[in-house]
Parts: sequence; structure tokens; C-alpha cells
Amino acid sequence: MVNVYELQDKNKRKSALVIGAFVFFVVGVVWFLAKALGYGLEMTGVALIFAGLMSFASYWWGDKIILGISGARPADRQQDFYFFTVAQNLAMAAQIPMPKLYVIEDSAPNAFATGRDPQHAVVCATTGLLSKLDRTELEGVIAHELSHIRNYDTRLMSIVAILVGMVTLLADWFLRGARFGGGRREKEEGNLGAVLFLVGIILALLSPLIAQLIQLAISRRREFLADSSAVMLTRYPEGLARALEKISADREPLEAANKATAHLYIVNPLKNLHAGIGWFANLFNTHPPIEERIRILRQMV
Repeated sequence: MVNVYELQDKNKRKSALVIGAFVFFVVGVVWFLAKALGYGLEMTGVALIFAGLMSFASYWWGDKIILGISGARPADRQQDFYFFTVAQNLAMAAQIPMPKLYVIEDSAPNAFATGRDPQHAVVCATTGLLSKLDRTELEGVIAHELSHIRNYDTRLMSIVAILVGMVTLLADWFLRGARFGGGRREKEEGNLGAVLFLVGIILALLSPLIAQLIQLAISRRREFLADSSAVMLTRYPEGLARALEKISADREPLEAANKATAHLYIVNPLKNLHAGIGWFANLFNTHPPIEERIRILRQMV
């Protein structure tokens, strides 16, 4: 048996470690590529300003963009009564404001949360989820999504996505700059400059992939944290475990989801597009293995 409080603390520590490593990696990539191109701190400043503008847009309008892409409609209290009552009761238990509720008209069962903070949060569920789960299982899923909101995972993953975009953009800038000015800099700076420039090209090619892998690792750790936090709200791990079994057993992919939004959902909605075996395949997964999540939930006390 696993103590849920100890598990939550462990997940928080691992998340903090991965996030810290990611920030260090982004800063290191920015500095090294700027140095390899022969720029000073001004290049770093431009990149950080651009990332700041992207962060501002994502912070204020990210939830609306995601809901628009997903084709979600506002939930109707009469039509989606259980959705409303479950979310309302659990929001009170979590001591956060009642989030706005949205529904995606799709028979594939799934759900996600978004929004910049608990005061501007959204929980979205598919009609498949609302029709195929019983109330206890639905409570487990909604508790999981409210835990993402209470843990500020929705904001964190938006920032992480921006950092990944920043690394990708900077790598592209470097490769374009290398095409036009690399040879001149190598001649001006000698052997050391040539070595630095070569390492910069390798880093520019690999850094977007590394950044994406770290992003996926953070996403997987936050799923474990949301699972344990959900159990602290419902006091019944079996409800979420059964819900995960039902959702994962349904082989219908969610039509409204895409690669940009897949990491938001409680279970990967692109089920037929991510077949793979072994640890290498798991590196590219947006979610931890369902079997492992269910196993940990059923060990909780």
C-alpha cells in the first residue's frame, strides 16, 4: 500500500526537479547559440522579449483558443445535470471557485482542464464521458481535472509549451544565421570559433527534440500528481481507477483532439496514433502508461 500524502510529496519533488532542469536547459541553449553566432546578451534579450509576448497571449487567450479548436459548447445545467453537480461539490471540497463547464459532442470518453488560474478555469468533458461513466467514476475524473487547476498545472504547461516554442524558434534562427554568416565567423575567430560553431549547429538540431522530451516528461509527472490529488478529494481511488479503465478500453479516437491539445486530456485521445513498445516509445508519450496509473491508484490508502 502507498500513502497518498507521501506519493503526492514525491510527485511534487520530481516535478520541481524536471521543471528546474528544463529552465536551466532553455537558458543554456539561449546563451550558447547566441555565443556561437557571435552575438552578446542582445540576442538573449530579444528571445526573452519574444517569449514574454507569447506568454502574455497564451496567458490571456489560451483557454478560448483551445475551446475553439475543440469545438466545445457551454454545458447546460439541465441537460448535463450530473456534470454540474459533481463539479460543484468537488470544487467546494477543493476550495476553489466553480470552473466554467464545457462539453464536446463526441462519443469518445475523455476530459481536460484549461485556464490561467482557478478564477478563470474551465473543465471540458465529452458527451461520451458523461454517458459512459457512473457517478463515482465521473467524480474521479472531475477530481483529477480540478486537481490540475488547483495545482496550477494548466498555467505551468502553457509556460512550458512557450519555452519549447522559444527553443525551437531560436534553433531555427541559429540555423538560418549559420547559413549566411557562419563561414565568416569561423575565419574571424579561428579554430575555437569553428568548434563552437559546429557544436552550436549540433545543439540547434537536437535542442528542439530535447525540449519536447522534457515537456512530455513534465506532462507525465503532473498526471501522476493530479491522480494522487484527486484521491485526496474523493477519498476513493477505485472510482478514478475504474474510470481510467473504461476510458482506455474505448478504442475510438477523439475527433476534436490533435497533437497540440492531446497532452491536456486525462487519457491520450489519439489512441490509434501512438503505438509503441518499450521505454524509448514511452519517452514520446504525453501520458504515463494507463496500467501504471491504475496500479498506483489501487495501492493507495
